Amino acid sequence: MNNLMLFCCSSVVLFTCVKSAFPPPCDSEIYCAGDILHQVQKAKLFDDDKHFVDMKLRATPDVVLSAFRNLSNESPNATVPSSKLLEFLSTYFEEPGKEFESWTPPDWHDKPKFLGKIADQELRNWAEKIHHLWKSLGRKIRDDVKDHPQLYSQIYTPHPVVVPGGRFRELYYWDSYWVINGLLLSEMTHTAYGMIRNFLYLVNSYGFIPNGGRIYYERRSQPPFLTLMVESYYQATKDKEFLRTALPVLEQEYRFWMQNRSVKVEINGTEHTLNRYNVQVGLPRPESYTDDLEVAEGLSDDRREQLWTDLKAGAESGWDFSSRWYVDSEASSNGSLTQTRTSQILPTDLNALLCRNEKKLASFHRILGDGDSAALYDQAAARRLEAIESVLWDAERGAWFDYNLLTHSSHFEFYPSNLAPIWAECYSQPAMGEKAVQYLKESGALQFPNGVPTSLRESGQQWDFPNAWPPLQHMLIEGLSKLPSENAKQVAFDLAQRWIKTNWLAYIKYDAMFEKYDVNGDGKPGGGGEYEVQLGFGWTNGVALQLLDQYGGSLSSGGRSVSTGLLLPLVHSVLLTLQ
Repeated sequence: MNNLMLFCCSSVVLFTCVKSAFPPPCDSEIYCAGDILHQVQKAKLFDDDKHFVDMKLRATPDVVLSAFRNLSNESPNATVPSSKLLEFLSTYFEEPGKEFESWTPPDWHDKPKFLGKIADQELRNWAEKIHHLWKSLGRKIRDDVKDHPQLYSQIYTPHPVVVPGGRFRELYYWDSYWVINGLLLSEMTHTAYGMIRNFLYLVNSYGFIPNGGRIYYERRSQPPFLTLMVESYYQATKDKEFLRTALPVLEQEYRFWMQNRSVKVEINGTEHTLNRYNVQVGLPRPESYTDDLEVAEGLSDDRREQLWTDLKAGAESGWDFSSRWYVDSEASSNGSLTQTRTSQILPTDLNALLCRNEKKLASFHRILGDGDSAALYDQAAARRLEAIESVLWDAERGAWFDYNLLTHSSHFEFYPSNLAPIWAECYSQPAMGEKAVQYLKESGALQFPNGVPTSLRESGQQWDFPNAWPPLQHMLIEGLSKLPSENAKQVAFDLAQRWIKTNWLAYIKYDAMFEKYDVNGDGKPGGGGEYEVQLGFGWTNGVALQLLDQYGGSLSSGGRSVSTGLLLPLVHSVLLTLQ
């Protein structure tokens, strides 16, 4: 069959049999592919497709599959009515959440030291409330998941975790970088250590880290932040033995990205290697199954399969979804979600992150006394720097831009990721940093009161205007704050002030932290995309605590409780915000 795999469904649904040259999202015929998944999700029994694929089985998969075959055979055209599907689910499945037991991090304690650095009393009180949220976001996986993995979509990991929150009830990869940094500020070192150990466990199990802690994520990852998590932990603890244990695993993950997510591109006669997101699974995402069916409706089989692989690549990017990944029939970035071609774009931020990882891997080897290995990673970072500046840097515009492999051209729209090499310190000339600050000022992205938008295009997708996301704000602020000029440092502080203000105002109004915020208005959550805005929220808490730690002596809630010596920069910041 030329290595084609067939995924067959009943004859009256959208498609009868999908031919795919790629494997399914995982090996489960219940959670990742097959007739149960298709019929349950098509029936829209739940508000969120993720609900079904997070349910636990009450019986073994063979028993459940056999029972469903019998039920299908009794139904007209093998299509089970919704009422019968609900009865079937009640008999053979349990509600989501049974895979966890209650857990409060044992290293949580009142009054971590960083709170004392926050001058504004309102913000200090709020930071203490954020610190309290870690207790509500703690999760421990039941031993039954380890003993009976076939009954769950949950991937077992041995240590408790702090999760994002809301529908994201399990571990997620790139979210956890900001969670771990927040935990370290909260002096919850043991919890942070356990989370990193989980990620090392996943690399040892899979060769990479899945998008999140579910089997339906098993063939896609997320931005590779594990090396930087280890860096954060090492900076906090100086635990050289842990670094020695972790380093071979970090190298294994790095090899995965270089062997499975890299591509060669030729510029001016020179060949460069850069990385991209690329998930070769040509089926709907189980957790967003009906969304993927609907967006692919009316497409040819080949085009539909290509779209589904690129939607998964978009999910792997963490930016699911964005006009950033659109390539229309004229190979421009106009269009809609149907034009998503994530795998055909070389992302600036992914390559900046891998450049930073390569430099950290060199540093880790040097700390452990292996100069030869350090030199190899120094060389890898130098090659990537050359590639980034040859392929992604635009000297005239003063920033770095994603590269389209279909058109062999740059994508010049604004995204905060255009400044990611500043955050990664992956650029060769100091003047590049100052040019990038000027680019940011002229982009139009600084005109909003509540932060920098994810793009300037209002597409209806959540990784576009008017949403602002915590990790992008933090990467931009951290990068600008490391530049030598006072101009860049002032922009960084101003953005930190705006972000903290909108987080705080929204918390006052809603008594909640959100996964994303609207750049307009007076403090409100973002919207758009495939699901309602989520509460919690892990990375939002981590970013807020990091900014409060970095700028706590100067940030203001707008109240009166800041010392007079801090008023001048604050007035300047407010004036900039109003421009």
